[in-house]
Amino acid sequence: MACLFLKPLEEALRSGDPIRAIIRNTGINQDGKTPGITYPSGNAQSSLIRQVYQQAGLDASDTTYVELHGTGTQAGDPVEALAIHEALFRSPSNPPLLVGSVKTNVGHLEGASGLTGLVKTVMMLERQTILPVAGFEMPNKRIPLKEWNMEVSAPLS
Repeated sequence: MACLFLKPLEEALRSGDPIRAIIRNTGINQDGKTPGITYPSGNAQSSLIRQVYQQAGLDASDTTYVELHGTGTQAGDPVEALAIHEALFRSPSNPPLLVGSVKTNVGHLEGASGLTGLVKTVMMLERQTILPVAGFEMPNKRIPLKEWNMEVSAPLS
């Protein structure tokens, strides 16, 4: 189980609260028309990512890790990976964008999956450690990681 207490930064500082992370911006959208109710829209995802980065004044090239929804499905994962690639394009001269998903460690927690991924990412930031994707062996053939300059944070062999 996980729980977050969110406060505006100024209020948390004034109250002397422990600050584990700062959320610079958030966004929400709807996939629109897709082939099925559970099928994601890559266009909606990449558009939202670009919008959130722009509104927060963030440079996509500063991003070194993305916690993916990563359900492990043949339909969803390639769409999500392409959306990340399109929104956070990595030049071959940059280090690869590391990606991972907490679901390989704890399963899909339905409504709590986003919260669990956020908690994992905050803990990784605090420890300055990228956790490996448990059980990762080989990428989905529909996700050209090298071409997109992305890398799964895989366990050491």
